[in-house]
Amino acid sequence: MAPVITGFDYQRVPVADGVSLNAAVGGAGSPIVLLHGFPQTHLMWRHVAADLAADHTVICPDLRGYGASDKPAETDGSVYAKRTMAADIVTLARELGHDRFALAGHDRGALVAFRAGLDHPRTITHLACLDVLPTLDMWDVMHGTTAAVGFHLYLMAQPPGLPEQLIAASPDAFFGHFLDIWAGDPQAIPADVRAAYLDASRAAVDSIVADYRASAGIDVEHDQADRAADNRLRMPVTVLQQDWGSALGFDAAALWRAWAPDLRHIPVTWGHFMAEEAPADLAKALRDLLTR
Repeated sequence: MAPVITGFDYQRVPVADGVSLNAAVGGAGSPIVLLHGFPQTHLMWRHVAADLAADHTVICPDLRGYGASDKPAETDGSVYAKRTMAADIVTLARELGHDRFALAGHDRGALVAFRAGLDHPRTITHLACLDVLPTLDMWDVMHGTTAAVGFHLYLMAQPPGLPEQLIAASPDAFFGHFLDIWAGDPQAIPADVRAAYLDASRAAVDSIVADYRASAGIDVEHDQADRAADNRLRMPVTVLQQDWGSALGFDAAALWRAWAPDLRHIPVTWGHFMAEEAPADLAKALRDLLTR
């Protein structure tokens, strides 16, 4: 059997026409939604979710296009726009009885969370973004040979066809590469969970590529419009991330502060998969955020 978050109930919740999300729900108390990154599923939150469930209602969905959630065809850029994926999450929470909730996202999920915070400021009470920059800033800092670390961003930004074909030809090698090189502690992702991530990613090549392609197109347009309108995150925001800025030559805290006036920016020495490598520390950071 595929691994699950122990003690959590699983539901399929309709969030848009023809799209339902798979979600694990547990605990009781004020709600917090946890969004996973690439190349993972909701399982990445298994330790943090169990910790937070002691005093919160914790909702861990698979994003549109990932895991056991629906994977609609990419008919246009809006299907996997972070605006669309954020609306999925707001609808999911509302269908589960929560009109307002805290939101934390890692990697791709952090970009969805960021968009939810901008688009739904009266719904998102607190926001945590883990190990990313906002999309617009991410592209701005990627230049020269240092951009080689983000080769997958450029590959999946290409028009439909070639990236899907190349990745589908050897999906375990492609997705497994990131599980290997981004992990500070490889033992934090046990064999059964790693296999679940690879199985899920192998079955979602087209939708994962579509998610990334949107971040080289429509997501940039949405960020540019918000920057021009001086639209910022109005809720307390915590950002935890590795210190990529010192390696790539940018000030991550300053970039985030331009979007989030009420910001706590915390550099960490954990690997990229921080919810699995340092779950107790991360759970504490999220609890600290929720007290603000």
